Amino acid sequence: MFSDIAKYFRTETLPHIWCPGCGLGTIMAAIVGAIKTLQLDQNKVILVSGIGCSSRMPGYLDFNTIHTTHGRAIPFATGIKAARPELAVFVIMGDGDSTAIGGNHLIHAARRNIDLTALIINNSIFGMTGGQTSPLTPRDKRGTTSPFGNLERPFQILELVKAAGATYGARATAYHNLLLTKLVMDAYNNPGFSLVEAISQCPVSYGRRNEFKTPVDMLLWQKEHAFKAGQRAVDEEDFQIGEIFKLQAPEYTREYEKLRQKLREGSLHD
Repeated sequence: MFSDIAKYFRTETLPHIWCPGCGLGTIMAAIVGAIKTLQLDQNKVILVSGIGCSSRMPGYLDFNTIHTTHGRAIPFATGIKAARPELAVFVIMGDGDSTAIGGNHLIHAARRNIDLTALIINNSIFGMTGGQTSPLTPRDKRGTTSPFGNLERPFQILELVKAAGATYGARATAYHNLLLTKLVMDAYNNPGFSLVEAISQCPVSYGRRNEFKTPVDMLLWQKEHAFKAGQRAVDEEDFQIGEIFKLQAPEYTREYEKLRQKLREGSLHD
């Protein structure tokens, strides 16, 4: 019931601006459910976003929230975590915001393995700014900048951040809401840079251009094309959900504090 989570919302800002059938409300509920279950101190949770449909989410949630500039959510979040490592910092980004103008910041946050819980809400399109193709738009799919079909291969985003140095990667969909909640919790509990890819439906900017008649059709597509570890892909549109990788590596803020301590003790060269 909404009464169970109402304290996490700025109810005066509702109703939200998202289109009917959009998956962002469902994904927002999963994030809030994870924070509630983790029993995090509401005053020590930071939500940072960039620009785009998904980046409007912090405006509806009653945490410490920052709505930053396009592609720059991770630099702001990195600064917050470096200055106040005891805070729980979540980064909410869209696929265009995080992997186009923000792509360089994404790989360096992964390289540092700084303890951020990042979510890329992947609706395969620049939804808010006109329906342009994003770096995660599948081949042959249409957008305003690819009216005859996208010629470019999309990033395999979890493979990209794993190669860059992230220590946790997972994927779920708006349809698999309970799994998404669990993965956000697991990502938070990982001591390092964690990325959850949340596949969402955009019925207006993407669905109408790509032969989806209703938002329900898009949710059913998510259900039919997702497979779990131990299963295998049937066609090229299939994708794995669940925890994709979990590794161990030194976390940036902890290593930084060790360096500070050595400097205070004058034992840097010991």
